[in-house]
Amino acid sequence: MLPSQRALFDIPREVCYLNAAAWGPLPLASQEAGRIGVARKGRPWTLDPDFAARQYARARSAAARLIGAAAEDVALISSVSYGVATAAKLLALPRGARVLLLGDDHSSPVLEWLTRAEAAGLAIDTVARPADGDWTAALLAAIARPGVAPPALASISSIHWSDGGAIDLPRVAAALRACGAALLVDATHAAGMMPLDVRTLDPDFLVFPTYKWVLGPYGRAFLYVARRHQDGVPLEQTAYGRRGVGAEQTTYLADTGYVAGARRFDMGERDHFISLEMAAIGMELVAGWGPAAIGERLAALTARLASGLAETGVAIPDARVRAPHILSLGFPQGLPAELLDRLAAADVHVAARLGRMRISPHVYNDEADVDRFVSVFRGLVSSLRR
Repeated sequence: MLPSQRALFDIPREVCYLNAAAWGPLPLASQEAGRIGVARKGRPWTLDPDFAARQYARARSAAARLIGAAAEDVALISSVSYGVATAAKLLALPRGARVLLLGDDHSSPVLEWLTRAEAAGLAIDTVARPADGDWTAALLAAIARPGVAPPALASISSIHWSDGGAIDLPRVAAALRACGAALLVDATHAAGMMPLDVRTLDPDFLVFPTYKWVLGPYGRAFLYVARRHQDGVPLEQTAYGRRGVGAEQTTYLADTGYVAGARRFDMGERDHFISLEMAAIGMELVAGWGPAAIGERLAALTARLASGLAETGVAIPDARVRAPHILSLGFPQGLPAELLDRLAAADVHVAARLGRMRISPHVYNDEADVDRFVSVFRGLVSSLRR
């Protein structure tokens, strides 16, 4: 089994950080790259002419590797919401089109469609949170619901951000393809953590950021665009998205035709030389460990958590419906208001999400972190009950 990688991070032994689903700490190597990048920006005349191109290629390739894509099918963007807005511009949904969303899904794959619904005449169909936690079954039932038009699009997270419910994307994608629907995947909580291969999954769009699980900075994200959509108009109009627009040329706008592939969808001001290298380092580390090894490691930690929390009165989703790296706790009487603050005061860090407690370990965690959480949690819950 993959051992704990704590030595690669600046996490003191006394800190129990179980909140990767909110913010992933930067590896030491990424921090150093950031410091070097800042110094480089302070002396821009030292940059060689090919420096920018190397940065773009490295980050694009690292992102593509995590999702089984070709690098030329991946765009450099700033956020998941940017990617969803790009997809919305490329998809021509007819009036009355049924759009499937997940109940209480994160805002990023949802708000774009809610905003467009009235003017575009979209029929938003929100899949309610299933009582048994099985989002896959709930989605499949919604896709095949009798008496309504088949969906034209599903814009969904691969893992529900608040409760850690995992979605069987291959099954859902196959059901959507069978009825001619498009699929947009927010893979924020799956990229690098679980196997993803766009060659077999064949989504229309898949997007993920770097600041959580793939251990990168804010403001870096990547958008996979299926080739059937790569002839569309990008969200922003940039010089590098065109074949022949360049300041060094005699004629500035020599050729305004779009470049081939997903590069035309790159964000404006993509020259984030500081954060691009930091993002690439984090993704390369994650790819080196591999989703299978990471998943095995984190499944063991969350299983240990679940076992240690037995008979504490919390509700834990069944292992068959939850992601291996997120454990969500429900409280029958509601999440105690001061519980998270008391945990943080003991240097135990988790998150509250929609009335539940979300625990999300990563490769820098170990069994000592799990046992510490269980011990502190049990003590605090007992104290609060008294």
